[in-house]
Amino acid sequence: MTPRKKRLTLILGGLAILGVATALVLNAFQKNLVFFFTPSQIVAKEAPLERTFRLGGLVEKGSVSRDGVMVNFVVTDTFRKVPVRYQGILPDLFKEGKGVVAQGKLGADGVFVAQEVLAKHDENYMPPEAAEALKRAAQANARIEAGQAKEMK
Repeated sequence: MTPRKKRLTLILGGLAILGVATALVLNAFQKNLVFFFTPSQIVAKEAPLERTFRLGGLVEKGSVSRDGVMVNFVVTDTFRKVPVRYQGILPDLFKEGKGVVAQGKLGADGVFVAQEVLAKHDENYMPPEAAEALKRAAQANARIEAGQAKEMK
């Protein structure tokens, strides 16, 4: 084999190894990627059914019910609501009317089964995605109410 063919073989082999490594890294990244959805997006069926994702919004007042370590509550973005089921110990800051992010899967029955529940850590902080989602839901709600008011006239 000539030196030129050896060099070409080494370069092609290196590119093949780099390609395989890149594919493996991207595949691992895709599997570990967790998306954030709001109740409005879940009701609109934008969330995946068989994949883990995060649900964020506010815990609806009066919706928390406990049975031992099983907790049921409703997450809302002030426009739509999603029931959540969680088995475990909730964070100390988990309260009705406060922000929450739950990670889990959406069941076929429409109940979000959380594997982890995170509560915001102070009054001034909310994940940017949750704040934006609440803002969009409020704007959508205002448009709907304005449309209903026009229809009544």
